[in-house]
Amino acid sequence: MKEVKILGTGCANCKNTLAIVEQVAKEKGVEIRLEKVEDLPAIMSYGVMSTPGVVIDGTVVHAGGVPSKTKVESWF
Repeated sequence: MKEVKILGTGCANCKNTLAIVEQVAKEKGVEIRLEKVEDLPAIMSYGVMSTPGVVIDGTVVHAGGVPSKTKVESWF
């Protein structure tokens, strides 16, 4: 199971990123534990200064803007 964190304060882009990650994981049959991180100091602790950010198994894989579906598919 992959640990996935969506870093963001709750803006539309953050919500869209969350939805895309959920959709792709479901389509690919990948089990994920999804967590939404909205606490600014926690987000900054990952070195992410532009949201949304995506962290998979402790590694930042994306920051700033909504990732494309193709990019999300490459993570899984």
